[in-house]
Amino acid sequence: MPESPHVATFLEGSVSNLLASYRSGQITPGEVIEYIVTTSAAMADNPIWITPPDRARLQIYLDRLADTEPDSLPLWGVPFAVKDNIDIAGMPTTAACPDYAYQPTASAFVVQCLIDAGAIPVGKTNLDQFATGLVGVRSPYGVPINPALPDRIPGGSSSGSAIALACSLVSFALGTDTAGSGRIPAAFNRLTGFKLSKGLLSTSGVVPACRSLDCVTVFTHNTADAAIVASVAATFDATDPFARPNSPNNALGAHSQWQDPLSLAVINPDQLAFFGDADYADAYQETIRRIEQDNVQLTPIDFEPFVTAANQLYDGPWITERYIAISELLERSPDVILPVTRAIIGAGKERYATEVYESIYRLAALRNQCLTALSGCDALLTPTAGKHFSLKELEADPVGHNQRLGHYTNYMNLLDMCGLAIPGLDTASGLPFGITLVGDSFQDARLLAIGARLEQILRPQTQPDTDKAPPFKDPADVYLAVCGAHMADLPLNHQLTSRGAVLSEATESAAKYRLYALAGGPPMRPGMVRVNEDGRAIKLEIWRMPAAAFASFVGLIPSPLGIGTVETASGKRVPGFICEQAGLIGATDITEFGGWRSFLASKAVSSA
Repeated sequence: MPESPHVATFLEGSVSNLLASYRSGQITPGEVIEYIVTTSAAMADNPIWITPPDRARLQIYLDRLADTEPDSLPLWGVPFAVKDNIDIAGMPTTAACPDYAYQPTASAFVVQCLIDAGAIPVGKTNLDQFATGLVGVRSPYGVPINPALPDRIPGGSSSGSAIALACSLVSFALGTDTAGSGRIPAAFNRLTGFKLSKGLLSTSGVVPACRSLDCVTVFTHNTADAAIVASVAATFDATDPFARPNSPNNALGAHSQWQDPLSLAVINPDQLAFFGDADYADAYQETIRRIEQDNVQLTPIDFEPFVTAANQLYDGPWITERYIAISELLERSPDVILPVTRAIIGAGKERYATEVYESIYRLAALRNQCLTALSGCDALLTPTAGKHFSLKELEADPVGHNQRLGHYTNYMNLLDMCGLAIPGLDTASGLPFGITLVGDSFQDARLLAIGARLEQILRPQTQPDTDKAPPFKDPADVYLAVCGAHMADLPLNHQLTSRGAVLSEATESAAKYRLYALAGGPPMRPGMVRVNEDGRAIKLEIWRMPAAAFASFVGLIPSPLGIGTVETASGKRVPGFICEQAGLIGATDITEFGGWRSFLASKAVSSA
């Protein structure tokens, strides 16, 4: 089949654009596969692949598509790469150790989900052996290199998957992430790396690293593609003992963009670590400066509990899980494992059960500290890595620099959090710099929406479709309009804050209401009533409350007040306090004050 000269353009673009091109007949899956096979062969001196794309092996997927229409499957004809510690039927799994290799009879659950959705797994990619490392160079198959960054490490352990996508050989790629393996390579190659909450993507058919912590991750060019792939891949696997069904409040099916006021936690400046790299430090500062200029509130927090948790991954007993995963091979044939990998994993044999429980207790306490630090913020924003080491620098200190790469990543799975790595602003010398958004478990959809907002701020020229994303509405939250004693610093505000509510914005109602000081108390309460005429705008506060706490809050509201629908000055309709007409007996019309605070201020003046 003749090569189509424009295939690379389609692979460089979004998944949605490729699907649209299939539907319009501009290109065919056969042309795409032919390009991938030919281009990969021409790049054979770059060890991206352990099992490279092969036309004959991939024909079965093309044949299947021939019997379906392009709009019949959500990922029809979309090519993807798979890290070689994840099974694909018909391709060997090596985990970058030839003596460990086996031939799986079935694809990993997550791979099969993608195949069933029409995607084509084109080959198996290189990695740090047994997914042990964040550098991407610990492989007997060689070091995958981004041609645009030939002197820099690719990042690992999912090095080949990241480089395959960076070289436009696929539309997306799968990696794994126990300590940062799906985020570090994304940062070093200007990619999006999505590490979902533990258990949302099945690890059935994945070679374990730390089985209780392992996650399959998704590499894409943007958050919109990450949402598309994740919506297919996040299918509950009842055969995976570590799988968890998704929360109804964490809908991954539709990409959206955060448009409400945004508050992000950031690391206290004196706790940032860039390991002597002034360019990386400047890129971080410029990135958060650009974000703050877009009216995003940044709140410094203490990062020490996160760092303390991160240290448990390799300095604590969790290294024993890595030992369990390959203990038979390690004891039988230790020399077939790379010395650095053997030394790291071998240490897991000597840990004690008491250390495991002590670590579990410590991590539970640290998780509470970390979530407390993040309360009131929509997510945490950190650098993804503190420095992008050169190959030469890594050679001088392979273990130390690898440890430094985990400074901002190692804690995440231990604390049961999710993360989204996206490109920040490049350094002054043109190196990629990445940031990571962090949320509690099952806040994956929220991170995607915030990530879409930050893409639009930081790299609008590379996100032509982002502004088409609908506003994000988090079903885990309720936005509530308050007009009286529940406003900030007033007597009943504690009923909101004790339930985790945070102030979203101060605004006004539409000019369709009248306000009354109701009889009774204390505390004094207003009643807001919608009218057909002679209405005016009333000062409001919009509070965002966890939906799970909303019912208990509503139960506190006495008659004649209740929760109805309030129209704001911008035309939005949100739940809010309204008053029954019967409650106006004995009430005083205070509409002229325009709001409850102004009325209270007038009473304070008159009584002085």
